[in-house]
Amino acid sequence: MTLGMIWTIILRFAIQDISVEEMSAKEGLLLWCQKKTAPYKNVNVTNFHTSFKDGLAFCALIHRHRPDLIDYNHLRKDNAVYNLQYAFEVAEKELDIPIMLDANDIASTMRPDERAIMTYVSSYYHAFASSQQASQAANRICKVLNVNQENETLMDEYETLASGLIEWIEHMIPWIDQMREQRASSIDEVRSRLEEFRTYRLTVKPPKTEEKGKLITDYNTLQTKLRLSNRPAFLPSEGKLIVDIERAWDNLETTERGVEQHLMTELIRLERLEHLFARFSQKCDSLAAWITESKAYFKKDNIAEADLNELLGKIKSDDAFDTDMGIHRERLDQVASLAQEMVQQGFNKAAEVAARSQAMNGLWENLLVARTKHREDLENARETQEKIDSMRLEFAKKANPFNNWLEGAREDLLDMFVCHSIEEVNSLVTAHEEFKACLPEFHQIFLDIQQMQQEIDVIASFGSNPYTNLEVDTLGTKWNELLQLIPQRDQLLQDALVKEKKKDELRKTFANHANWFANWTSEEQQKISESTMGPDLSLNEQLAYLGELLEEVEGYKPQYEELENLNKLIQNEVIFNNPYCKHTMESLNVSWEELHNSVARQKNAVENQILVRDSKGINEEQVKEMKSAFDHFDKNDDGRLDHFEFRACLVSLGYNVDTEEHLVNHNSEGERHSDFERVLHLVDPDMTGQVTFQAFMDFMTQEASDMDTAEQIIASFRVLAGDKRYITPEEIRRELPSHQAEYCIARMVPYDGHDAIPGSLDYLSFATALYGQSDL
Repeated sequence: MTLGMIWTIILRFAIQDISVEEMSAKEGLLLWCQKKTAPYKNVNVTNFHTSFKDGLAFCALIHRHRPDLIDYNHLRKDNAVYNLQYAFEVAEKELDIPIMLDANDIASTMRPDERAIMTYVSSYYHAFASSQQASQAANRICKVLNVNQENETLMDEYETLASGLIEWIEHMIPWIDQMREQRASSIDEVRSRLEEFRTYRLTVKPPKTEEKGKLITDYNTLQTKLRLSNRPAFLPSEGKLIVDIERAWDNLETTERGVEQHLMTELIRLERLEHLFARFSQKCDSLAAWITESKAYFKKDNIAEADLNELLGKIKSDDAFDTDMGIHRERLDQVASLAQEMVQQGFNKAAEVAARSQAMNGLWENLLVARTKHREDLENARETQEKIDSMRLEFAKKANPFNNWLEGAREDLLDMFVCHSIEEVNSLVTAHEEFKACLPEFHQIFLDIQQMQQEIDVIASFGSNPYTNLEVDTLGTKWNELLQLIPQRDQLLQDALVKEKKKDELRKTFANHANWFANWTSEEQQKISESTMGPDLSLNEQLAYLGELLEEVEGYKPQYEELENLNKLIQNEVIFNNPYCKHTMESLNVSWEELHNSVARQKNAVENQILVRDSKGINEEQVKEMKSAFDHFDKNDDGRLDHFEFRACLVSLGYNVDTEEHLVNHNSEGERHSDFERVLHLVDPDMTGQVTFQAFMDFMTQEASDMDTAEQIIASFRVLAGDKRYITPEEIRRELPSHQAEYCIARMVPYDGHDAIPGSLDYLSFATALYGQSDL
């Protein structure tokens, strides 16, 4: 009886402070044994007598906490005495637990004494509890340090990626500006610039677009991790903020805008100038030939030896020449007008054009001098020359205009043209048909001229026509040449019409593809908007759906590339407008990039929600409830709430911000601030008037969950330091993994308290620095 009372007293003081999951001391100690020995084979602890007879339960408890002391895999269940003695000796030698039981007595007894075993097992519990506390403290520190090292790596990667992207943008903007501002001197140069810009847009820019999206995603993920681990926000170096990246990217796209259209306009301008130069040269050649021919006529005309009839004829011929000269004066004005237009347009041969135009003016002035002198000679000889052959005069009056018409018609039939639409070709075809319709009328004029020449030949037996140097044979040759040029002109116009019809088909093909692609991108944007609106979809299901959606978008890249090929064909054909389609390749390219960015942004938002859910210990229903409430008050669908919407959202979630009980203490100036103002300073520290979804989620999850704090880390270091205000490098290396220990030692400052010893370190300032509460 006395022995039983002694065991009762010992047992009471040995296990009275044991508490596991709010059970009694005995039940708690039994549950502790069951949890610790659960993974071991041949061990099933259900009581404190028969379950410990074979000694394996004692060995399992030691091995679970100190695997270096027990070789459990070589123990046998049928060797109970050895197992018990082995456990007792190891516990005494390594754990300072005295041997309270006899191995042979326990092994040979049908039901060992329960109180004795409970008392001995409680010694194991107390021995391992102190080491478990240090282990937990070390694990907490390791966890915090791991998070800190990972965040530092992400910050370095962000800085490197941001620097490279900004340098690339700063390099490309001057190149694009030069392409727009520097005027090209030839068509080949413009085509080369178009090809360079197309290569940049299709090959060089897309990887940088993806790099920019990854940079923003990595930045958001880093900031989320910092908030979740209660660390201060990451502030990139000057000029490398996300807003700086976006501003630089906007400058790049602003610089790009309209470059391709500018180059196409420049190409059309140069082609038109080449056409004007060809017309200019043709008119100059024709006019120069006429002036040379006219001057030669004046030079060879022998007025002094002409009889009266010849002189009268020469005077009348000179009158007819005035009419011809007026027509050619208009051609000289046309030459000057063409030259002026080419010079004003900055034609690369402007100097040559100006010189040729000046030369033509000089030829014309010489012709005027020659013509004036010729007229004066005729007037001086007129007194003796009165007779005139009226028929020859009439011939000249008919022949000269007819010849001018022939030359003008020939110039029109040989005139080169450049068309950019079926309507322009049809306009030329209509004008040509009108020209052919008037041929019978001019054929009759030619027959009349032939008839007049025949009558002249009958009347005049000698001499030539003094009124004109034109002959019927010459007019006949020109007329026949004109008839031969007509079918050639017909064929050229038909070829141009066929070419423009092919271009029109190309416009329709591009329009069909572009309209379909634009509708498809709109539908995909709608899918993205609806991807997280399903009430039955979990966050993981939303993430999987967005991943499938991203693969689906990538699957349509061949259609996008086909559009690029069609656009290239259109540019090669110099097709400037497309009435069948309102979309340009530039706008489709923006839609394609926006589609990729939308999927990436939505996917990143869901990933951050999952990260919040997993890190904060809140369930998915809470995350959904918070997001549903935010979306309900986000009337503009821009991911932001104003302060009134934010207050209403908090109230809808049961967070009371309007009662007097939420007023906080007076500040130093005697003013009172409501709880809602305190919340606003947390979610909108810059008081922009807007609360982002991420700031809203951070506040709500902080309200709903607990996080590690600087105070917890300080308490953990205090355990490792044995309640001292400092810690030594040896204590850190003993309790933490080597890489984590060296990380702490390198960043801790020496401890300077009155109780400092050589080499002691200040863990208090180090822990507060981890959470941005000091300048360490």
